[in-house]
Amino acid sequence: MNAAVGLDADGATEPKKPVPLRLEFAGEWHDLPSDRPFIIGREGDLEIDDNLYLHRHFLELQYRDGLWWLANVGVRLAATISSAGGAVQSWLSPGARMPLVFERTVIVFTAGPVTYELSLHTEQAPYEVSRQVEMSLSGETTVMPASFTPLQKQLMVALAEPMLRREGVSMNELPSSSAAAKRLGWTMSKFNRKLDNVCDKLDRMGVQGLRGGAGKLATNRRARLVEYAVTSQVVTRADLPLLDDEALRNQSDPDGD
Repeated sequence: MNAAVGLDADGATEPKKPVPLRLEFAGEWHDLPSDRPFIIGREGDLEIDDNLYLHRHFLELQYRDGLWWLANVGVRLAATISSAGGAVQSWLSPGARMPLVFERTVIVFTAGPVTYELSLHTEQAPYEVSRQVEMSLSGETTVMPASFTPLQKQLMVALAEPMLRREGVSMNELPSSSAAAKRLGWTMSKFNRKLDNVCDKLDRMGVQGLRGGAGKLATNRRARLVEYAVTSQVVTRADLPLLDDEALRNQSDPDGD
């Protein structure tokens, strides 16, 4: 049976009632129509901004076959889609579309110098986040068996801070090594030594992409480290207070840490 139809009291097929979907942008809420596409862009149903870097028609939301679909109808820009509290992330390139299956979805995209964020909400999602994932995201459980020193975790949190504070942040928005070192109050020498140690530890565990081969470190290891640390729940939002822990900031830096 088609997902968009059901049976009435007499056993005849009838259209399935559309699932309500609401959109929030800049504090304003919109109830989306289910009988036609909803256009987001420089022009359309939701006029984001008069930013000339933004497509006139960029994103399209439409209810079809019993599901809400998000499509990128632009030709140049992409969007980062984050659901389930950041546990599920997707990259929506021009021409692509995807179903919305969780209660809350965050959409982040950049047009020229400006980054925008909007969110979609429904109370009748086809899928829900498992209790195990919810506990992992809240820091209630530890799903990573490896042990890290407090300073090593502090380094990973500093690099992942933008992604931990806001869903849908792309790797391009991660801080540079110098910015992360400044955030921690560390010298670059200390920061690089800690980064080497963390990458070495994970490389020995079989995590790929942290070394460039023949004993050389990969040039994009910061992005790969953050990607692994966040998606594997090595660091979570619950670890953000580590960044402002003065006792930890003043902790001695033993050799081999």
